Amino acid sequence: MRKVQLGMVKPGDKVAKSIFQDNGNVLLGEGVELNERYIQRLENLGIDFLYIEDGNTTDIVPEDTIRDETRSNAVNVIYKTMNSFKEEIVTRGRTIAPDMGRNFRAVFGSIMQDLATRPNMLVNLTSIHSRDAYLFQHSFNVAVLAGIMGIAKGFNRNQLEELGIGALLFDIGMTKMPHSLLTKTERFTPDEQKILHTHPMEGFDILRKYHDISIVSAHCALQHHERYNGSGYPRGLQKDEIHIYAQIVGLADTYDALVSPRPHRKRYTTSEAIEFLFAAGGTFFDLELIKLFCSHISVYPVATTLLLSTGQEVVVSENSELAVHRPRVRVIKEMDGKAPASPYEIELKDTPHITITKEL
Repeated sequence: MRKVQLGMVKPGDKVAKSIFQDNGNVLLGEGVELNERYIQRLENLGIDFLYIEDGNTTDIVPEDTIRDETRSNAVNVIYKTMNSFKEEIVTRGRTIAPDMGRNFRAVFGSIMQDLATRPNMLVNLTSIHSRDAYLFQHSFNVAVLAGIMGIAKGFNRNQLEELGIGALLFDIGMTKMPHSLLTKTERFTPDEQKILHTHPMEGFDILRKYHDISIVSAHCALQHHERYNGSGYPRGLQKDEIHIYAQIVGLADTYDALVSPRPHRKRYTTSEAIEFLFAAGGTFFDLELIKLFCSHISVYPVATTLLLSTGQEVVVSENSELAVHRPRVRVIKEMDGKAPASPYEIELKDTPHITITKEL
């Protein structure tokens, strides 16, 4: 299979990886043949790329960091929980979610089980979801990224659980924001920004009421928009004044937001997002934390379609932790636009004269 921009998809192409709805259920499953109606529907939902079957790359299968079953179940829990807060269902002055701590411990436990089975710690989040699913899928992705960071930093089991629950629920304050602001495509007015800047405190106020959720987990909601140089909000904290869990969640939040399509902009490529993070080292985030984070990100994930400086179109077939910027690639089009008689591969780490021009 290979990952392609939606604009390059044509009727008759088959979906190679499932596409998810906002509640975690499958929108279009693996093997579905696309037609004009499906393609238009995907565009309307804000989906800008997908994985399709391709005879030249049948054996190229990106291994997602997390199994689809784990993701679907977890996103469904996030979806139900956040919607209960959106609807402001209250009993005796308290929002209905009595088992929130227990439920999210189970969710993060399933994430950690999947991470424990991986042969390496290179992140490859391959899920595709509709624009309406952003809040729920984003919270899940941030928890996966935070879990990997926690493992890399040597956190113990209790620390990992505190970090994971904080990461899953860090954006719960967004449920108190007007829907019109979450979908707005134009620049926010000063008054709108002021409203949005209240969501960390809103989230903290929700989480701190639950005796089975650690107060440091709640600080992931409160502090995830604080920045290393003191330029963040709500309190303008800096450096070690920001809890390490919140620093990790803030970094993961920024990265996943960059590589996701948003109403006001296109997604960043992975390499562009990594460049942004390094540029933010020492200002928005601790540079050493950025280095650790980026060392576990797959810059060009398996099945990504690339254009080389030679004019050849290739698909990433394998990544190496020793050379994350220089994957092995399979040539599917030569510089003249024709397919090779037999697809072959290039080890980019051994061919420094060939560079990657862009993702397709």
